[in-house]
Amino acid sequence: MNRGVVVLGGGQAACQLVASLRQMKYDGTLTMIGDEHALPYQRPPLSKGFLKGEADIASISLRTAEFYQKIGCEMRMGVRAVSINRESQIVELENGDSLGYECLVLATGARPKTYPGLPIETKNLHYLRTLAHAGQLSESLSKAKKLAIIGAGYVGMEVAASARQLGVEVSIFETAPRVMLRSVGPQLASIIQDIHTRHGVRLNLSAEIKEIKHDALKGSFTIVTGTHGTDDFDLLVIGIGAQANTELAVGAGIGCGYGILVDASCRTSDPAVFAIGDCSEQNHPIYGPGFRLESVQNAVDQAKCAAAAIVGGPQPPPSVPWFWSDQYGHRVQVAGLPRHHDVCVIREQTANEGALTNAGSVWYLKDRKVVSVETLDAPKDFMVGRSYIKNNTEVDAERLAKEELLA
Repeated sequence: MNRGVVVLGGGQAACQLVASLRQMKYDGTLTMIGDEHALPYQRPPLSKGFLKGEADIASISLRTAEFYQKIGCEMRMGVRAVSINRESQIVELENGDSLGYECLVLATGARPKTYPGLPIETKNLHYLRTLAHAGQLSESLSKAKKLAIIGAGYVGMEVAASARQLGVEVSIFETAPRVMLRSVGPQLASIIQDIHTRHGVRLNLSAEIKEIKHDALKGSFTIVTGTHGTDDFDLLVIGIGAQANTELAVGAGIGCGYGILVDASCRTSDPAVFAIGDCSEQNHPIYGPGFRLESVQNAVDQAKCAAAAIVGGPQPPPSVPWFWSDQYGHRVQVAGLPRHHDVCVIREQTANEGALTNAGSVWYLKDRKVVSVETLDAPKDFMVGRSYIKNNTEVDAERLAKEELLA
């Protein structure tokens, strides 16, 4: 049995890993196993351009089939791994095949959290994570008049923006008092709320959902709340977060928490097994244990770390976490994590004291160092902020608020 590196998962992290291994001169066999039929693709466009018909599978694919052939990576897509035998270092597949490995990399990603009491096969109920999900939702949106979204995180807000641009009436139900509670601070959240309201989205915040009734014959929904009354919808999207796919690791006795536990080089409790991307929970060199980040940048960074460890090379330096979102043509960009900040500074292109009301940025400082920056249509602020965080640059809060930024 020819053993090399076997990657379980077919997303951004898996694609970056095999590319990085070849760039780092790894000359062993490479095999990627993914339960989706498509080659690795970008997930962020699924809630934006893909839903609006502005992108297709060709435009969101990360690499062509020829790329994987060129680097000698065997692609086994549309097949699911069912178990890992760590003692013999073998992966068993659903179709009865088995593969031996020298190093195993778990890039199994995450899946949407389901809403209690609503069977996943319920007619006109949608989650958004995969290409298949996006295709089904896109088709449903083309026929829908009223859409309800539960959850006001990145997915919920981006789907809302896409649906409104397609002419669908949208209502969002969020149990928190504001949108994007876990993603951005209150200043930026407030302006994002205003943007959605101006585009006709009905925001039901601090919503207490009593019941969701489903008419199986019509495929419609009635949402009953204790705070915002009752309303009917012909389409429902659930966007209440994601949970890491840890089942294979748990079944193999590999250490797991909320995700698969890994060290700074993305190695699990088994030295022959690594975990990268949305399925992992890292003891991060900067942010410490319990670090889980569902983002393209984190998937890419962890893939590079794991590849370096596999080939015995030096670990790449930690990078600054960053995220982005596009809504109604506005670009939201976030760098760093605003943990334990002591000063908040607002910079905007149209000055309005004490609040962000136009294009600009919100800066979070700790001991005169930038720990995070959130921007709206302000790419220079975002790039400079990332640089300040990376270089641990000391800044003066008053000057930051008023003076031109120096790159």
